[in-house]
Amino acid sequence: MLTEMPADTLLFDFDGLICDTERAAHRSWEILYDRHGLVFPDEVWNAMAGRASGEAYAAQDLAGRLGRALSAAELAERRAEKARLAAAEPLRPGVARLLESAARRDIRCAVVSSSDRHWVLGHLERLTVRARFTEVVTGEQVEARKPAADLYLRALGLLGAGPETSLAVEDSAVGVAAAKAAGLRCVAVPGSRGTRPAVAAADLVLDSLEQLDVPRNTAKVASA
Repeated sequence: MLTEMPADTLLFDFDGLICDTERAAHRSWEILYDRHGLVFPDEVWNAMAGRASGEAYAAQDLAGRLGRALSAAELAERRAEKARLAAAEPLRPGVARLLESAARRDIRCAVVSSSDRHWVLGHLERLTVRARFTEVVTGEQVEARKPAADLYLRALGLLGAGPETSLAVEDSAVGVAAAKAAGLRCVAVPGSRGTRPAVAAADLVLDSLEQLDVPRNTAKVASA
């Protein structure tokens, strides 16, 4: 059964939402911790998920356990492992249908991500969905990344859209906080490493994007 959330503009997070790159990120840290005979703690992942500063947070935790700073080579190898694993990740279920439906209904779509532009655009091209998005707003374009509202406010400004008739779709608590700070309604779909309680502040929490339908507004929608 589909749940309807009308909107004129649809704003997608990228990592963990359009493509489950978060699984690749988590695995890359698991591998690095394991090389040192350690287990990557869930509490570290939960604290860093969705944050641009996540790498620094995990690196600091591991350095504290090892009693030394991680080398540039170790961090570069971890990033390369993440990129290799992420390159095999497909679109998450329901993404293609939502984008096709939005195009038929003349609903504009944008990507709003704290990640760097080359990372997001590279994956959108790989997944052959770049043309579906009117705007791609990434971390370098704002002063403060999620959970601050800046990215969403910039996207709304570029699109000439209002928060009251727009809808954000997120997978993390950090992303939900950013969307709500921008005055947006937000649907959350936790990724493979996420949980429903973590995104409970969203207006609607679903298990899959396959459960979401976004018809075009026929009347002004009040912000939640």
